[in-house]
Amino acid sequence: MTIENLLNLERYPLNDRHNPKRRAIVDQCKADLKRQLYCVIPDLVLPQALTALAAEAKQLLPDANHNNSLRNCYLHRQTDASLAKDHPRNMQDRSSVQMIAYDQVTDDSPLKQFYHSDFVRDLVAEIVDEGSLFDNEDLYQPANYVCYQDGDESSWHFDSDNSFTMTLMIQPADSGGQFQMSPKTRSLPDENYNHVGDVLNGQRDDTIVSVGREPGALCIFKGCNSLHRVTPVQGDTLRIMGVFVYEFSPGVLGDPEVNATIYGSRVAQTSL
Repeated sequence: MTIENLLNLERYPLNDRHNPKRRAIVDQCKADLKRQLYCVIPDLVLPQALTALAAEAKQLLPDANHNNSLRNCYLHRQTDASLAKDHPRNMQDRSSVQMIAYDQVTDDSPLKQFYHSDFVRDLVAEIVDEGSLFDNEDLYQPANYVCYQDGDESSWHFDSDNSFTMTLMIQPADSGGQFQMSPKTRSLPDENYNHVGDVLNGQRDDTIVSVGREPGALCIFKGCNSLHRVTPVQGDTLRIMGVFVYEFSPGVLGDPEVNATIYGSRVAQTSL
């Protein structure tokens, strides 16, 4: 699949830095990201590419790692006895997703072609506006499929220390599977535990926004500062997302312990 068959270059001329249509989407997304901590680029990926991406994810699904566990919003499974039971670090909720790692995806996959595209990387770098971006060089992390079957969900959480997160909607669920955020829940280094606890307890629903994303839409968001979740999926249609990790310096690898937790026993065995 060529890049012309993957990206909607007619609507978004990413191959022409001087095109005013490209400049307009960069300026709009930069403004949105600064104001609300997320931005969405609709129809960035063409329908035929989405069909190929969905087919690949379904083919690989039997080998996915099923993460089904209780965790707190800081992605920890352990509680802290030194803190109160109702402290956010001791409030655990269920998360259940199917993870397909980078090394399980073929080299000619449109998922990897999208991730390694200079057009995509340069666009995201301009929007995030924190310097050049580089491909993550971990064996498992750079580009993943994240799949949700009936009943799967991702509970409220922050994204560790990543400056930004980017996800591509490939195939939505029949119902449910809404991506929700509570923007600016914390401002590092202020953990703002009272506010975080109120969101987790359902006492600050006024802060929650649902980010609508149709197939082909790329979402860039500040997940390290904003609680976010995917509500329970309902129905037989697999919810399929592409999740991508860029870095601000070359040569970055993932934490082996984190990889073993996310990608399962086969990764734990190779990390020994």
